Amino acid sequence: MSTIDVEATVRALADTEAIRDLARRYAHCVWTKDVPGAVGLFTDDGEMDTGERPPIRGRTALLESYQNMITGPTMYPYVHQHLIDLDGDRATGVCYLDLRATLLDGVRMSGFGYYHDVYVRVAGEWKFRSRKLVLREYAPLPGGSAGAKAAG
Repeated sequence: MSTIDVEATVRALADTEAIRDLARRYAHCVWTKDVPGAVGLFTDDGEMDTGERPPIRGRTALLESYQNMITGPTMYPYVHQHLIDLDGDRATGVCYLDLRATLLDGVRMSGFGYYHDVYVRVAGEWKFRSRKLVLREYAPLPGGSAGAKAAG
Protein backbone atom coordinates (compact mmCIF):
# COMPACT_ATOMS: atom_id res chain seq x y z
CA MET A 1 0.00 0.00 0.00
CA SER A 2 1.42 3.37 -0.97
CA THR A 3 1.81 6.33 1.37
CA ILE A 4 -0.98 8.13 -0.51
CA ASP A 5 -3.33 5.17 0.00
CA VAL A 6 -2.53 5.05 3.71
CA GLU A 7 -3.13 8.78 4.10
CA ALA A 8 -6.45 8.57 2.22
CA THR A 9 -7.53 5.58 4.30
CA VAL A 10 -6.65 7.29 7.58
CA ARG A 11 -8.50 10.44 6.46
CA ALA A 12 -11.59 8.39 5.52
CA LEU A 13 -11.53 6.59 8.86
CA ALA A 14 -11.14 9.87 10.78
CA ASP A 15 -13.98 11.48 8.79
CA THR A 16 -16.27 8.50 9.33
CA GLU A 17 -15.62 8.51 13.07
CA ALA A 18 -16.16 12.29 13.29
CA ILE A 19 -19.52 11.92 11.55
CA ARG A 20 -20.55 9.05 13.84
CA ASP A 21 -19.56 11.23 16.79
CA LEU A 22 -21.74 14.03 15.40
CA ALA A 23 -24.81 11.76 15.61
CA ARG A 24 -23.85 10.64 19.14
CA ARG A 25 -23.38 14.25 20.25
CA TYR A 26 -26.78 15.13 18.83
CA ALA A 27 -28.40 12.32 20.85
CA HIS A 28 -26.53 13.48 23.96
CA CYS A 29 -27.78 17.05 23.46
CA VAL A 30 -31.36 15.77 23.20
CA TRP A 31 -30.93 13.65 26.35
CA THR A 32 -29.56 16.63 28.28
CA LYS A 33 -31.94 19.20 26.71
CA ASP A 34 -28.97 21.20 25.42
CA VAL A 35 -30.67 23.33 22.76
CA PRO A 36 -27.63 25.48 21.80
CA GLY A 37 -25.50 22.33 21.65
CA ALA A 38 -27.92 20.50 19.36
CA VAL A 39 -28.38 23.48 17.05
CA GLY A 40 -24.62 24.09 16.98
CA LEU A 41 -24.18 20.71 15.27
CA PHE A 42 -25.96 22.09 12.17
CA THR A 43 -24.59 24.42 9.50
CA ASP A 44 -25.87 28.02 9.61
CA ASP A 45 -28.38 27.13 6.89
CA GLY A 46 -29.04 23.66 8.35
CA GLU A 47 -32.37 21.91 8.08
CA MET A 48 -34.31 19.45 10.26
CA ASP A 49 -37.29 17.59 8.86
CA THR A 50 -39.27 15.84 11.61
CA GLY A 51 -41.97 14.75 9.18
CA GLU A 52 -44.65 16.50 11.24
CA ARG A 53 -44.52 19.95 9.61
CA PRO A 54 -42.49 21.72 6.94
CA PRO A 55 -38.73 21.35 7.46
CA ILE A 56 -37.13 23.74 9.93
CA ARG A 57 -34.48 25.81 8.12
CA GLY A 58 -31.75 28.08 9.44
CA ARG A 59 -30.18 28.68 12.83
CA THR A 60 -32.88 31.04 14.17
CA ALA A 61 -35.73 28.68 13.28
CA LEU A 62 -33.79 25.68 14.62
CA LEU A 63 -33.16 27.42 17.96
CA GLU A 64 -36.83 28.32 18.34
CA SER A 65 -38.09 24.89 17.32
CA TYR A 66 -35.59 22.94 19.42
CA GLN A 67 -36.49 25.04 22.43
CA ASN A 68 -40.02 23.65 22.10
CA MET A 69 -39.08 20.15 20.90
CA ILE A 70 -36.48 19.07 23.42
CA THR A 71 -37.13 21.09 26.56
CA GLY A 72 -40.72 19.90 27.06
CA PRO A 73 -41.01 16.13 26.75
CA THR A 74 -38.20 13.96 28.04
CA MET A 75 -36.61 12.14 25.10
CA TYR A 76 -34.01 9.41 25.20
CA PRO A 77 -32.69 8.65 21.71
CA TYR A 78 -30.35 5.70 21.08
CA VAL A 79 -28.52 5.85 17.75
CA HIS A 80 -26.84 2.91 16.08
CA GLN A 81 -26.09 1.13 12.79
CA HIS A 82 -24.68 4.29 11.25
CA LEU A 83 -23.97 3.96 7.52
CA ILE A 84 -21.91 6.72 5.90
CA ASP A 85 -20.96 7.47 2.29
CA LEU A 86 -18.08 9.95 2.08
CA ASP A 87 -17.55 12.27 -0.88
CA GLY A 88 -14.77 14.72 -0.06
CA ASP A 89 -16.10 17.49 2.20
CA ARG A 90 -19.65 16.19 1.88
CA ALA A 91 -21.21 12.91 2.99
CA THR A 92 -24.58 11.24 3.33
CA GLY A 93 -25.70 8.72 5.86
CA VAL A 94 -28.38 6.76 7.60
CA CYS A 95 -28.42 6.47 11.36
CA TYR A 96 -30.94 4.16 13.01
CA LEU A 97 -32.88 5.32 16.05
CA ASP A 98 -34.60 3.75 19.04
CA LEU A 99 -36.52 6.41 20.95
CA ARG A 100 -38.03 6.44 24.42
CA ALA A 101 -39.95 9.49 25.59
CA THR A 102 -42.18 10.75 28.37
CA LEU A 103 -44.61 13.38 27.16
CA LEU A 104 -45.64 16.38 29.24
CA ASP A 105 -48.89 14.63 30.23
CA GLY A 106 -46.87 11.68 31.58
CA VAL A 107 -47.57 9.27 28.72
CA ARG A 108 -44.56 7.05 28.04
CA MET A 109 -43.78 6.45 24.37
CA SER A 110 -41.49 4.18 22.40
CA GLY A 111 -40.51 4.35 18.78
CA PHE A 112 -38.00 3.43 16.16
CA GLY A 113 -36.89 4.66 12.79
CA TYR A 114 -33.91 6.35 11.24
CA TYR A 115 -32.37 9.66 10.25
CA HIS A 116 -31.35 10.33 6.67
CA ASP A 117 -28.52 12.86 6.95
CA VAL A 118 -26.43 15.11 4.75
CA TYR A 119 -23.14 16.21 6.31
CA VAL A 120 -20.65 18.88 5.25
CA ARG A 121 -17.23 19.83 6.51
CA VAL A 122 -17.23 23.48 7.64
CA ALA A 123 -13.93 25.02 8.75
CA GLY A 124 -12.52 21.52 9.31
CA GLU A 125 -15.49 20.31 11.37
CA TRP A 126 -18.32 17.99 10.25
CA LYS A 127 -21.84 19.42 10.64
CA PHE A 128 -25.35 18.40 9.71
CA ARG A 129 -26.52 20.14 6.56
CA SER A 130 -29.83 18.34 6.88
CA ARG A 131 -31.53 15.63 8.91
CA LYS A 132 -34.75 13.91 7.96
CA LEU A 133 -36.37 11.84 10.69
CA VAL A 134 -38.36 8.83 9.53
CA LEU A 135 -40.24 7.22 12.43
CA ARG A 136 -41.54 3.78 11.50
CA GLU A 137 -43.42 3.44 14.76
CA TYR A 138 -44.07 5.71 17.73
CA ALA A 139 -46.68 4.55 20.20
CA PRO A 140 -47.52 4.55 23.92
CA LEU A 141 -45.83 1.90 26.02
CA PRO A 142 -48.02 -0.67 27.75
CA GLY A 143 -49.20 0.74 31.03
CA GLY A 144 -49.58 4.17 29.48
CA SER A 145 -48.35 6.81 31.85
CA ALA A 146 -45.27 7.36 33.94
CA GLY A 147 -46.85 7.57 37.36
CA ALA A 148 -43.59 6.26 38.82
CA LYS A 149 -40.20 7.29 37.57
CA ALA A 150 -39.15 5.06 34.69
CA ALA A 151 -36.03 2.95 35.19
CA GLY A 152 -33.31 3.73 32.85
